[in-house]
Amino acid sequence: MAKTTKEYTAPKIPDYEDVVTVEEIKEKVQIMQPEQEFLTRTLGEQIAYMAKKYPDDVMVNYTDRKYSRTWKQFNGECEIIARGFMALGLKKGSHISIWATNVPCWLLTFFGTAKMGGVLITVNTSFKSFEIEYQLKQSDTDCLVMIDGFKGTSYIDIMNELVPEIKHCKPGKLKSAKFPRLKSVVYAGEGECPVGMLPWENLYNMGEKFDKDAFENVRDSLDCHEIVNIQYTSGTTGFPKGVMLTHYNILNNGLTIGDGMAFTNEDKLCITVPFFHCFGMVLALMACITHGTSFVPIDIFNPKKVMDALISEKCTAVHGVPTMFIAMLEHPDFDSYDFSNMRTGIMAGSPCPIKTMREVNTKMHMPEVVIVFGQTESSPGATMTSVDDSEEHRCATVGRAFPGVECKIVDPATNKTLSPGEIGEFCARGYNIMRGYYNMPEATAKAIDEDGWLHFGDLATVDEDGYYKITGRIKDMVIRGGENIYPLELEECLYRHTQVRDVQVIGVPSKKYGEEICACVILKEGETRRCSEEDIIEYYRKHVAFFKIPRYVWFMDSFPMTPSGKIQKMILRERAVERFVLQDDAAIETA
Repeated sequence: MAKTTKEYTAPKIPDYEDVVTVEEIKEKVQIMQPEQEFLTRTLGEQIAYMAKKYPDDVMVNYTDRKYSRTWKQFNGECEIIARGFMALGLKKGSHISIWATNVPCWLLTFFGTAKMGGVLITVNTSFKSFEIEYQLKQSDTDCLVMIDGFKGTSYIDIMNELVPEIKHCKPGKLKSAKFPRLKSVVYAGEGECPVGMLPWENLYNMGEKFDKDAFENVRDSLDCHEIVNIQYTSGTTGFPKGVMLTHYNILNNGLTIGDGMAFTNEDKLCITVPFFHCFGMVLALMACITHGTSFVPIDIFNPKKVMDALISEKCTAVHGVPTMFIAMLEHPDFDSYDFSNMRTGIMAGSPCPIKTMREVNTKMHMPEVVIVFGQTESSPGATMTSVDDSEEHRCATVGRAFPGVECKIVDPATNKTLSPGEIGEFCARGYNIMRGYYNMPEATAKAIDEDGWLHFGDLATVDEDGYYKITGRIKDMVIRGGENIYPLELEECLYRHTQVRDVQVIGVPSKKYGEEICACVILKEGETRRCSEEDIIEYYRKHVAFFKIPRYVWFMDSFPMTPSGKIQKMILRERAVERFVLQDDAAIETA
């Protein structure tokens, strides 16, 4: 990886409402000039560039549906979709939401939107009525592209309930009292198109007829520093916030990520994580389109389906959150697969167990598996290990700062920069930092300080060589009787237990100590009768200080998770209060 920029003047992040043109953005935000040359293309230009460089090479191939495109074919198809959107009345700056799993229409909507100057709003596939209502309103969505549903949730029923006018309108002519900006709903799902919605296939005919010169004039007027995507955070505090990201933000983040994995046109990436999340969009799609790397999307994660794809498509890389890799490693058919084509990939999305990293290294033939650390607000990568790092660094750290990005550890209470080895809050600033939260200037000001530093809320340390380690979340840190206890440390300890498959450590309320520790444990198959709660406690007694030993051990079959694979510790805490009858302890008020 390239060296981090030595000198950097912090950007002053403007409020979104104050930014009218990209020229004003450039005046208010100092664009980084890092040591390595960064891309100044838009996403549409990048796809066109690769279409000229590798016209007949396969860009994307699905294993479970008839969709395979070369770079040239995909670029042309995206331009037709872009023209179709314009024929619907959408313009540069229009907000287009996509509510779908990793299907081809998701890719075409994303890059088609980018080519006509729109802003893609990504929608979580697990959303229900209340959540989609909030996001469509808050994001000022002009057009929604959607499939029929996901995991028993009917998107069609939800939209008909929220927008009763849709059944009485012509496609593209919607007038909704609840969503005044929403004019079109495009249906890309299975079966007959619902009344009032526009069939996805119609975009092709409309696009073919739309004036090509008018489209190209808009396409060629776009700037890489314009906003191309709004990703919504999970909303752990308050309502979800829309993170505004530019072409420059995410394309160059993907460039660094692909460089860190030594991606080339000869590689092939299996994408198991959702496109609607930064992991799928940037760590996967952007890394591929900046390196001419082919990719194999998986619609919905299934360990066997992924392993089958790795072998049949001769993939050299695969991305996933730790639980996905654990699911493959623990699959009963795992040993029957030959992973000799594999080389690299990314484990990210939540803290990566060192034991799992080492097993992926050896058992999945991924000696160059790496870690990327960041959050949506940083596009999302801020630090990364690379294929050139030692095994110890790749397995036990989250790497060094990206080129063009500064990182530091500060005392959460005083904001003072800490020395190597000290635990504090991780902060970063640079080209990758978001343009702010959409229509939420106060929330933006809380996240990014006056010097341009984004405060992550993660506890971390850095060593003398610039390698960072994440020790937990500030809100996850357990304070037991005045002692600070970091869950990640206790999780790493128990991962070494031969009977344990997965573990999450949480804090639960305690009258006496303020908080006690609860270890939520998933045992390996066949171990449930041979491993007891006392066995886990005794293991901790041998390996950690007395005040870190869990008061509670809870065996379970699975953890509550978000669609992007993140474990929901807040829900675990709520359930633990019920299970261990700690309501009285939880009711105690503190300063």
